[in-house]
Amino acid sequence: MRLRGRGLAQGPDGRVNVTVRSGLPMVVSGSAEPCAQLHVSSIGVVGTAEQNQRHSARFFDFLTAQLGLGPERIVIRFYPLEPWQIGKNRTVMTFL
Repeated sequence: MRLRGRGLAQGPDGRVNVTVRSGLPMVVSGSAEPCAQLHVSSIGVVGTAEQNQRHSARFFDFLTAQLGLGPERIVIRFYPLEPWQIGKNRTVMTFL
């Protein structure tokens, strides 16, 4: 999946990571029908309800189109991070 060209990933490519794991058993709203859960963590991009509402709309549009799921079958969790919480290149993002 390419996120940047769709306006979903903002920031340098090296600071945007996506992990996709398929085939996991999941239940959403009491149903085991096909569903998806997206975890989004970022430094300074997912910190407010207003920011996350904009991100949520774009991610839902992308995921419903790509996966063929209804929006009620998708859950998105936003995790704001501080630079000291991410290690990279033998240091933390605070110093990069």
